[in-house]
Amino acid sequence: MFTSDRAPSLKTVLLASGLVLTLAMGVRHGFGFWMQPISQANGWTRETYSLALAVQNLMWGVFGPFAGMAADRFGTMRVVLVGALAYMAGLVWMALVTNATLFVLGSGVLIGFALACTAFGAISGIIGRVATPQQRSWAFGISGAAGSFGQFLMMPIEQQMISQMGWQAAFYMLAALVIMAMVPMAFFLREPAHQHGHGPQQSIGHALGEALRNRSFLLLVAGYFVCGFQLVFIGVHLPAYLKDKGLANGSVAVTALALIGLFNIIGSYQAGKLGGRLPKRYLLSAIYFIRAAVISLFLLAPLSAWSVYLFAAAMGLIWLSTVPLTNGVIAGIFGVKHMSMLAGVVFFSHQVGSFIGVWLGGYMFTKLGSYDMVWAISIGLGVMAGLINLPIDERALVRKGELAAA
Repeated sequence: MFTSDRAPSLKTVLLASGLVLTLAMGVRHGFGFWMQPISQANGWTRETYSLALAVQNLMWGVFGPFAGMAADRFGTMRVVLVGALAYMAGLVWMALVTNATLFVLGSGVLIGFALACTAFGAISGIIGRVATPQQRSWAFGISGAAGSFGQFLMMPIEQQMISQMGWQAAFYMLAALVIMAMVPMAFFLREPAHQHGHGPQQSIGHALGEALRNRSFLLLVAGYFVCGFQLVFIGVHLPAYLKDKGLANGSVAVTALALIGLFNIIGSYQAGKLGGRLPKRYLLSAIYFIRAAVISLFLLAPLSAWSVYLFAAAMGLIWLSTVPLTNGVIAGIFGVKHMSMLAGVVFFSHQVGSFIGVWLGGYMFTKLGSYDMVWAISIGLGVMAGLINLPIDERALVRKGELAAA
């Protein structure tokens, strides 16, 4: 039941993991739509709900390396099954709990753990193991596009759910959808038990120590912090920002977030393809520099529905396009045996950035009455990340045993 006699095909893995990623990423990208109705219903400030989402993102990062270790050792299927159950429980918790402290802690831990088990970190390992080295960057691009498609698909669905049935019933509906779709897909991600023994015979501790002593890995970790800060701040606070600036029509924010998802399908796929032909470090640097420029132009231009849509489309092209490139660098340097764990370690940095970005947005708005300072920080961090990625060395490590064999 839990293992297969042979490895699944790459097509099967991409389809099954794609649906899991579509739901995992799509549902969580829509959480910003619940900020105002939940805050109003419970008498909270925006900072309370922002803190809950910040804790979710931080716990996603904290649990990420451990979910990756479990996926590498016991198989992706088991990890996804556990994650689906946690996702369902977390959504129900968000619908029922009215105490601010319990809401922040419970939803943060449950949804954070669920995302660690069902999103890119845990799933990257099986993709890396099934794909050939020539296919990997492209395959990671496909998985990134699946996550983006989830955002495009789920944004209008979630907004309509809240509008038509109320915010609590919308959570219940999403919980049912997650469990009914993810559980069947998990069984298509079974791997043969012996597969985990292939490759260099490294322990988890040795692989982790090797990565943490590697300068390029640490640079990748630092750059990914910025990615998390920028994306989650924009994803959560953009609807409220637009309303504060006079664009009270909620459909503008819904359309903008959907456009980000739509254009990132293109961006993630193309980044994966380009990563197979061009140095990934240069592509990563370009993405961060372009983000800083796009945010700057958005803030300088007169605000209108069309300026928001152009901003969303431009950001969409570079939204999750860092994921296939980052995973490709990790697989290229260290191999795929501990791929999920190392991807989880890098993603922890991403989620620390997410925590700070989403919490700081709510905190600064509460203190200053605007998001201007956080926008400025996002621009500065984008320039910094562009510079950080340039010196990364993508060449595969040659370990002592491998050198002797050669």
